[in-house]
Amino acid sequence: MIKLFMKYLSIILTLYLLSLVIDSIQINSTSALLMMGLVLLFVNLLLKPILLLITLPLSLLTLGLFSFIVNAWMIMIADHFVSNLSMGGFLNALLAALLIVFFNHLLTGMRKEAH
Repeated sequence: MIKLFMKYLSIILTLYLLSLVIDSIQINSTSALLMMGLVLLFVNLLLKPILLLITLPLSLLTLGLFSFIVNAWMIMIADHFVSNLSMGGFLNALLAALLIVFFNHLLTGMRKEAH
């Protein structure tokens, strides 16, 4: 449960920080940001394993780097379902995917050091 909360926190933190830096990422309300985090968690739990299995040959060829493309697709899918939030395109979603992974590892690393 804590792992899911850390993932949720990293999603929200990343999207908020990116919206401050990149003009094409627009968040019109706090509830849209919180909803995007929940929708992205839900999409990651349901669709991501299926897409990772389908794209396994490409992932093996690129030594796992294609998983970032799959993560960006998940963000684009979640963006489609959340109103009052716009990611502004695939490259922004790819940047968000990279930073979400970074912040997630950072937050889980801080949690492990606390124990």
